[in-house]
Amino acid sequence: VTFMLTNVFSARCRRSSGIDVNQGQRFSSRMSGAASQLYQDLAQASGGQAIQVTKATLPQATNIIVDSTTSALVTVFQATRDYGKPESFSFMVDESLRNVTAYITGSIVTFTLQSPSGENQGNTELNGPLGTIQAVGNLYRVQLNQQVGLWTVNISSSQPYSLKVTGKNSTLYLTVSDSVTLTVTAVSLVEASGSQEFNGTIESLGRGNYLVSVDRVPEGQFSVRLLGLLDSSTRSSSTPFQRQSNTQLRASNLIVTAQANSTVEPGIHFSLPFTVANGVIGGTYNIQANDDHGFVQSFTKSLTLVNGSAQGSVILATPENTTSGTDVTLTITAESPDSGDSNYAVLRLSVITKVTVVTDFSPPVCHIVSVSANCSRNCSLSTWELSANITDGNGTGVQSVSLRRGDGILHSAGSVGEGGVNVTEVLYSASCCSPDVELIAVDAVGNVGMCSHSVRVATTTPLPPTTPRSGSPPLFPSLAVGLCAALLHLYQNGF
Repeated sequence: VTFMLTNVFSARCRRSSGIDVNQGQRFSSRMSGAASQLYQDLAQASGGQAIQVTKATLPQATNIIVDSTTSALVTVFQATRDYGKPESFSFMVDESLRNVTAYITGSIVTFTLQSPSGENQGNTELNGPLGTIQAVGNLYRVQLNQQVGLWTVNISSSQPYSLKVTGKNSTLYLTVSDSVTLTVTAVSLVEASGSQEFNGTIESLGRGNYLVSVDRVPEGQFSVRLLGLLDSSTRSSSTPFQRQSNTQLRASNLIVTAQANSTVEPGIHFSLPFTVANGVIGGTYNIQANDDHGFVQSFTKSLTLVNGSAQGSVILATPENTTSGTDVTLTITAESPDSGDSNYAVLRLSVITKVTVVTDFSPPVCHIVSVSANCSRNCSLSTWELSANITDGNGTGVQSVSLRRGDGILHSAGSVGEGGVNVTEVLYSASCCSPDVELIAVDAVGNVGMCSHSVRVATTTPLPPTTPRSGSPPLFPSLAVGLCAALLHLYQNGF
């Protein structure tokens, strides 16, 4: 962000007499200086400029705004000094850069440019061999020529000042073609308001990716500076290049950590614990938690550190219809309302439907308890009934009972049998015209059990006629002779 400040010196221009008025004038001047410093800090943190100009020279400073809105703009070098003393700054310009421009801000500044070839140009030489210098307010805008190599700027000032060098038509890591090989040789963290650098250890991960480890981090604001070499098939030697992050960074005394399973299940409430620690400053910290799907249900709003740390939690609720494989990014932020220090933790979670491991391979068992059948020849006038108990032992439990065969009515109900075994009691009734039934029982993992039964209608079969065997005496003549003998005996005895 670039600021144009037009009233920084307004208080100094007031003329009045009297002690009270002078005191008021000095107070107004101090307030204006504090406001100016605030804008300078904001500009520095964002990678911009705080330019002090008059209203008359304001139109001349519009080139700065045009420069900052140029596409493909990169920062080659930047430095800020809160004290005034002579110092030299060096930066590398490679052949991929165009429109290399240096911005030097400060109330009382003198400087000298030195090109890679050794030529010099002072700040009073507006059109010299090394570039064109434009002075507006407290800003010097230097448009450098296209010499490739190591440039040096020697600055002398008794007041705070800043230096920033930018270019265009490139990116922080350059655009690499098939015939170009890029090698990163150094990465360091550079103090924004000092000359100290913290060098990192570089590890190549392949495909143009590098991992940089730094043992120490500057206490205040800093930027990231990168040095490297460009090798090309069209050149006999490597070309060095340099880039620097545009915005300023600052290490936090706060540490926010959260450990969680990387997966959550749909349809459940998930509690995620986190810890806020600060080994330097205690106090109470405000907490914010949000995600990119709106799954955050609630979270700990504030934490008071005890012995340097405190724990909170975030509750997430994933709807049951959440698609398996959905990625969720959760951010937990802790901020001190007193010191303004803050930090955050980012977690990436995946919504995964839980896969049940099947250990039940036994089908449900059907046991017929009783059958009541009284079916006559006319089947439409009679019915029959069957009762059965279905169990699944130590399995996953009976989920459904249905008819595969039969036109009757099926009723089922659950109960608990001996030993706490779940029993599904089944009652089936049907017309005798539907004498067959086949029941199907399915447990929770799809195992299928079956039982069947049939009844038959009772029938009366007529007996065949009896035919006497040959040679047997007739039955009835024998009975007649016996009857006549009995009557004769009764008559002779006087009956």
